[in-house]
Amino acid sequence: MILLKNVELYTPRPLGLKDVLVAGEQIVAIQERIDPGTLLPEVQVIQGQGRWLLPGFIDTHLHLTGGGGEGGPHTRTPEIMLSDLTMAGVTTVVGCLGTDGFTRTMGNLLAKAQALTHEGITAFAWTGSYQVPPRTLMDSIEEDLLYLAPVIGVGEIALADHRSSQPSLEALKKLTASARVGGMLSGKAGVVNIHLGDTPGGLEMLQQVARDAAIPLSQFLPTHQNRSEQVFEEALTYGKSGGWMDFTTSTVPQFLEAGEVAAHEALAKALDAGIPIERLSFSSDAQGSLPAFDHQGNLTGLAVGKASSLLQSVQDAVTAAGVSFPTALQAITSTPASHLKLAGKGRIGVGMAADLVLVEPGSLLVDTVIARGQVMVAEGKPVKRGTFED
Repeated sequence: MILLKNVELYTPRPLGLKDVLVAGEQIVAIQERIDPGTLLPEVQVIQGQGRWLLPGFIDTHLHLTGGGGEGGPHTRTPEIMLSDLTMAGVTTVVGCLGTDGFTRTMGNLLAKAQALTHEGITAFAWTGSYQVPPRTLMDSIEEDLLYLAPVIGVGEIALADHRSSQPSLEALKKLTASARVGGMLSGKAGVVNIHLGDTPGGLEMLQQVARDAAIPLSQFLPTHQNRSEQVFEEALTYGKSGGWMDFTTSTVPQFLEAGEVAAHEALAKALDAGIPIERLSFSSDAQGSLPAFDHQGNLTGLAVGKASSLLQSVQDAVTAAGVSFPTALQAITSTPASHLKLAGKGRIGVGMAADLVLVEPGSLLVDTVIARGQVMVAEGKPVKRGTFED
């Protein structure tokens, strides 16, 4: 049992000073005051005076097994480590394969998701990669959703990108229909995670699928919608029509100088456009390569995405773009949890998962992270590391 005392609670809605009691993997009590003397003697008490308690962060798009490879095998990025996530306050992840769905496989991805879950966080996966038809582990999307517990949807399917398999509208309709039926049969979200490239038109293709197949836009989670000014303007139209918007937080100065819209700015502009926070989220693209290409399509540079960019973008949304903290916090907690049907995640409440992050006010420096009832980070340092971390 863990008792967090005198914390300023954001569920993500602000609730003021509270005590929060954790037993096993659940939150079992939230009260004005809980006396530790009334509890079992082995209860661990964490004093939270002057700190904010937040739901554990959810990252819906990152490369658990590494990504990249666009510049040859030596440019494949490494696997993510447990402490890369926990030190960033991330307690729930959804891993994907990207351009390289060949040397990185679904079996590899599912094994990594299981490893991270064993180490203490909660890890899910998208089935497939950039390619259509997707390279699933079993014979179909429906079977992956039905029989593979970590699989909650399909992706990341690449559209409007020179690295895409250039799927036809009909192929995309069939893939989306399979994801929808698989989701219905399995009780999962069955969402299709879409990678958007630099070329306009990808979001219009999703709207065409929705119109032709009578499938709601909630079936899609297109990411990288802040990739460029042109893509972002198309994204605003998509959001106003009812679509979900996801902004990538990992970036490099070269991308911003070339016209990428910073995630925090994209969030503020989408809110100003009247799109509700319940359809706006951040994801990090952690361990994915951040490749730069010249006009001839040649690779000119490579960096690696970071999970820590999630919380940094929330902070930037508040300090640089004027978004309220509870609103910005929803982009990495309650919004992705609701859209992807992640039961017990993304909120603080009795009966919810004991995924909690204690931060310093203002700076949002991570002090303590609890995942599934276990302390993973204490006093800003990892107390539990992955199996092969130093």
